[in-house]
Amino acid sequence: MKEEPAISGYRNVVGGVDTHKDVHVAAVVDEHDRLLGSECFPTTRHGYKQMLLWMRSFGELARVGVECTGSYGAGLLRYLQLAHVTVLEVTAPDRSDRRKRGKDDTLDACNAAHAAFAGVRTVTPKTRDGMIESLRVLKVCRKTAISARRVALQLIHSTIISAPDELRESLRKMTRMQLIRTLAAWRPDLSDYRSLISANRIALKSLGRRYLELHDEIADLDVMIAALVDELAPDLVSRYSIGYESASQLLLTAGDNSDRLQSEASFAALCGVSPVPASSGKVTRHRLNRGGDRAANSALHIIAIGRLRTDDRTKAYVAKRVSEGHSKLEAIRCLKRYIAREVFYAIRQRYRQIAQTQFTS
Repeated sequence: MKEEPAISGYRNVVGGVDTHKDVHVAAVVDEHDRLLGSECFPTTRHGYKQMLLWMRSFGELARVGVECTGSYGAGLLRYLQLAHVTVLEVTAPDRSDRRKRGKDDTLDACNAAHAAFAGVRTVTPKTRDGMIESLRVLKVCRKTAISARRVALQLIHSTIISAPDELRESLRKMTRMQLIRTLAAWRPDLSDYRSLISANRIALKSLGRRYLELHDEIADLDVMIAALVDELAPDLVSRYSIGYESASQLLLTAGDNSDRLQSEASFAALCGVSPVPASSGKVTRHRLNRGGDRAANSALHIIAIGRLRTDDRTKAYVAKRVSEGHSKLEAIRCLKRYIAREVFYAIRQRYRQIAQTQFTS
């Protein structure tokens, strides 16, 4: 695309970046939202430096809108933040506009710049450079390990079902861990793999050892995740019915830079527990919020159900809501909203303590 020549002076410009695995496409608009130029840069540190110098050649860089800051744009986000550049994460583009104008990388970069200029479809991105990012990486690893362990167990059961009778009868009445440890301890003849019984023994032993290795891996990850949660928010896990799994997910949703959440209401909306008006005529009511981070919503739901089963105050609150004419689902929605408020203030208080400690040291 043809570029306007750089003009010396102090005019403000806004950048936009469409991120990819190997190449980022950048665009710049001026103070009147007019396109100044677009260019491609490699996804390396030298490429990030070239991109920043290119954007600043048009004027004073006010901010940059970047797509996918949690994946392809993570490296660029960290580089721009170290360079003290204001970065906004650009969310999904307008579908009707995309249908009219079409799509390519240059158009996506221009749309990101226009969105950053107007302040629409933008949010403050997570910094992704602290312990919360470490927690996220470990949780992703744990999640995939749990999925792989479940698949290994399913394969063990399906293999046993179709195995010869002399194998199936001896394994049928064992508990899960008895079965896994028995299979892992087998010593089949690896040279006799042409035999059906030996092939089943080899496969079952491999699956049993795989299950145990994943089981130990998950246990090690649980210890590391718990240590991070204890360091980040010890007050959070000390609260009623909040375990390490729920606490870690809520910390991930809040992010390292919790100041991007302006209030506890914004955190509730982010978790998908803010009330959504659903009134009509003489009926005034609110419904469930089906947006937001569904993993955080699930964590709040688990906490709410745990308190509803064991906490007398929670039981009394839900009973009061139901007696007022609300459904039990609506009462739980209100309960999750209060829990979100409690979690937000606990996380913010802990981050203030961490910031104060870093400042004094």
